[in-house]
Amino acid sequence: MDGGSECKADFETLCQERGIPLFVLPPPSPKLNGCVEPGNGTHREEFYDVHDLDWTAAGVRPDLLSWENVYNTIRPHQSLGYLTPQKYVTQWRLQSPGKEVV
Repeated sequence: MDGGSECKADFETLCQERGIPLFVLPPPSPKLNGCVEPGNGTHREEFYDVHDLDWTAAGVRPDLLSWENVYNTIRPHQSLGYLTPQKYVTQWRLQSPGKEVV
């Protein structure tokens, strides 16, 4: 995590209660966090900023699952040569038999 204030209290407490280790990146750390930040921006601009959400886990979940489907199967990604993640992984598997995506 990037140590943003939105995560400090409740999130860290819940992770600690469940034995989930957290690793805080030093600010700024684009070389350590370079793959995550563009995705965060996309989610913010194309999901959180355009939906009127019920800000509870139960309220956000249906819309977030729908967005996740769009993001992974419909929306092309520049970093993947304008393929969807689903198409990219499918092509990768065809070109790399026996290897598994992690």
